[in-house]
Amino acid sequence: MSKVSESFLRLVSIMDELREKCPWDQKQTVESLRHMTIEETYELADAITDKDWKGIKEELGDLLLHILFYSRIAKEQDQFTLEEVINGIAEKLIVRHPHIYPSASSGLVQVSNEEDVKRNWEKLKLKEGKKSVLSGVPGSLPATVKAIRLQEKARQVGFEWENKDQVWQKVEEEIMELHSAVEKKEKDNVEDEFGDLIFSLINYARFLQIDAENALERTNKKFISRFTKMEAEALKQSKKLDEMTLGEMDAIWNAIKQQQNT
Repeated sequence: MSKVSESFLRLVSIMDELREKCPWDQKQTVESLRHMTIEETYELADAITDKDWKGIKEELGDLLLHILFYSRIAKEQDQFTLEEVINGIAEKLIVRHPHIYPSASSGLVQVSNEEDVKRNWEKLKLKEGKKSVLSGVPGSLPATVKAIRLQEKARQVGFEWENKDQVWQKVEEEIMELHSAVEKKEKDNVEDEFGDLIFSLINYARFLQIDAENALERTNKKFISRFTKMEAEALKQSKKLDEMTLGEMDAIWNAIKQQQNT
């Protein structure tokens, strides 16, 4: 038995024992675990953004535990087993990679690059019963992530700009439409046009091979860092931010920004 197998079976055994003996673990349901799983996923996302490999390792462990937890509860309710979960994803990977695993009907599918792989993936999903190319995008995804996934899905059927210059022209067009709506003071239309602009910028980020969600989160973290440093600097001057002018705060902000950029 490999070390990976031993480690996995040890974790499964611990999960089973906790479910049988720990009052907290016994009480949990798939519903009670749901929000914790979402939280763990975001903690993993934070670790990835920070390039914190130690954190990534820890959060992956937490998510693996949740998978075992859901599977244990499902087994108790005669819904499915952990083995079925594992075999299910294994079979899906084999079916969805006909360029690696030939089938009896079509043999080995030839692909030239990763885009061919993605297109084949989407075609196979439609054959499996998906009614739309976009149907695999969860409705509960954060809006930025959802926009990225929708655009990636649409790309697989050829609904895509040819180059980044065309996308930027669309961004500029959306900026003008937003300005027009603002000038006309059409609140609902302003929100629509603002959304269109963000959607176009996310599309432009894809063409630049940038993760728009990650880019925005990096900016959020940068803002938090600079703002808290500004608060600390104000305290050194025996001042509170709400007692300072915008000019005074801006001077501190720019000094902090310059320090971080050097």
